Amino acid sequence: MAKANPARSCPVATFQKMISGKYKLRIVWDLKDGPRRYGEIRSGLLRGANGSAEITPRVLSRELKALTASGLIARKDFGEVPPKVEYRLTRKGKSFVPVVAAIREWGERNLGEPPVLADAAE
Repeated sequence: MAKANPARSCPVATFQKMISGKYKLRIVWDLKDGPRRYGEIRSGLLRGANGSAEITPRVLSRELKALTASGLIARKDFGEVPPKVEYRLTRKGKSFVPVVAAIREWGERNLGEPPVLADAAE
């Protein structure tokens, strides 16, 4: 029987840990169109958030730091006062956009309104 290599983890588990969090996929999706500042990312997360609580600055900062640490996004500090910081997808992050698009398409196909059954109407 082959022994599992403890240094090598399951890629699915690693991927799941990297994207876990309520907002990470939505942040990556919002950055697909180009760089965004903190306030633009925050307002993008509030679009279409029916019934969900507003994201707190602390949570957004934590999600952005985690995405930066994972190499999906890059943070550029312009060194100005007031602070000007911009976030953009890295090459790794851009390669992830088609995955998010596939998840979005699957959701549109399978999680939308349930189809009306003809038998139920009769």
